[in-house]
Amino acid sequence: MRAVIQRVKSASLSVDGTLISEIGKGYAVYLGVGQGDNEQDEDYIAKKVALLRVFEDENGKMNKSLTDVSGEILLISQFTLFGNCSHGNRPSFVEAEKPEIANKRYLSVKNKLESYGIKVKTGVFGADMQIVQHNDGPVTILIDSKRN
Repeated sequence: MRAVIQRVKSASLSVDGTLISEIGKGYAVYLGVGQGDNEQDEDYIAKKVALLRVFEDENGKMNKSLTDVSGEILLISQFTLFGNCSHGNRPSFVEAEKPEIANKRYLSVKNKLESYGIKVKTGVFGADMQIVQHNDGPVTILIDSKRN
């Protein structure tokens, strides 16, 4: 399982011109589910994202977590995080999990993040989503549950 976390001042997500979700300060989290990912991968990703300390403290150091700053998460399904471009220029997505399984894992990660007391908003799994972000920093972190 892979997550790309971007610290944002705000983010919104629309489908077909209709606003679905929006957040203020927090993270836009792009989550990709790979073949064979399991509950341990969900736990690992949720814990790392929830406890990640990338907000500045009073000394200007990245030392505060999302809960410390009352931040939110916009969680976005992103199978393309498993795109493999090692052969040619067109990515292969064979390492991404099947949609019906990936959606269950995506929703499970959402629930696990909420268990940390974080407000989580979502996109529409499998939809063509338009995302607007006001990045903060920028700060972008990649977490891969298989590289722990």
